[in-house]
Amino acid sequence: MLETVSHHFDAACDRLGTRDDLRAVFSTPYREVTVQIPVRLSDGLIHNFSGHRIQHNGARGPFKGGVRFHPTVDINEIRALASLMTWKTAAVNIPFGGAKGGVDCTVADLQPNEIEQISRSYIARIAKLLGPTRDIPAPDMRTNAQVMTWMMDEYSRLHGYTPAIVTGKPISLGGSQGREAATGRGLSYVFREAAPSLGITPSEATFAVQGFGNVGSWAARIMQQLGCRMVAVADTSGAIHSDAGIDAEKLTEFTAAGGKVSEFEGADRLEPDEFFGVGCDVMIPAALGGSIHHQNAGRLRCRMVIEGANSPTTFAADAILVERGIAVIPDVIANAGGVVVSYFEWVQNLQYFEWEEREVNSKLGTIMRRTYREVSARAETEHVSLREAAYLIGVDRVIEASEMRGYVS
Repeated sequence: MLETVSHHFDAACDRLGTRDDLRAVFSTPYREVTVQIPVRLSDGLIHNFSGHRIQHNGARGPFKGGVRFHPTVDINEIRALASLMTWKTAAVNIPFGGAKGGVDCTVADLQPNEIEQISRSYIARIAKLLGPTRDIPAPDMRTNAQVMTWMMDEYSRLHGYTPAIVTGKPISLGGSQGREAATGRGLSYVFREAAPSLGITPSEATFAVQGFGNVGSWAARIMQQLGCRMVAVADTSGAIHSDAGIDAEKLTEFTAAGGKVSEFEGADRLEPDEFFGVGCDVMIPAALGGSIHHQNAGRLRCRMVIEGANSPTTFAADAILVERGIAVIPDVIANAGGVVVSYFEWVQNLQYFEWEEREVNSKLGTIMRRTYREVSARAETEHVSLREAAYLIGVDRVIEASEMRGYVS
């Protein structure tokens, strides 16, 4: 993942004519912290997890980025994701920098009280780095509103009640209306903006979703509300397919009750390597990074890829998709709905007021549509892909802010 994000950053710098000394500044993080998180688990033994928080760049505002709990978490992955957050917040033009955090634990193997211990211990160990105007964590893979509540409470024990220290909280504790669905809803907004250019009619479109967690399930439900038909779904349990359509609402209810996607009735089972070969108008990768790579990019039978996950397409696969004429709406703008509504939550917390969900969704739509139009216009002017255009805009804005503030000259 780090290689992919670095490749796109370098390509943007090449086109912008960025000096080598400036590249060195913006390609490396401002601060990296790794901490021990020893926790006694139900087996009676102390397990020592590793926690990371990487602050990449804060020229445009406080550091902002999620915290993921996943066994594959490592320092290079967090570096890549922190960098991606810098360019993402700049591309959508909200006043944040980029950061990311993670703990290498397996949530499925832990009891709720053990997850709470890890959450609190992690925050206690990095608390000096954080603050509502310094660094604001948020949910990410395998973390949720409950985890954010524990993190907020732990920070508040040390510094007094501070709801703006994290975003993605429950509504009852300062969370924003519309935050849970924000990333999936943001995907639907950019889809509606991009569809006409490819001759796609949303009410007649078909789509497939890889990963049916928060992002994938909400994207599927909202796309279905537009009239789109979901024809394939895949997750860690397997993949299913139905030309007649798979009901996103029913599948969400089924998985929420503990069911596996591969066991959902009314659809045919697919081998995992067959999923990306399903014919559809839109493919939505919403699982782990690197899921579309040089070995399967040639098998895609879609007209558009909308990246719900972070860095789901390697740069080698990206080149293949461009050559094949498959439009890619890149992660740096496509899945930015989550951080945009996190920004709204932060603003509401600082000002101690609350917006209705309709207003939140309307503001989100305004930003997502504006961002897509800006990126599309830059792509057309510079004769580059949407991904290249998004990075050009993001890198350009960060460099400008850094120069104006005197960080670099």
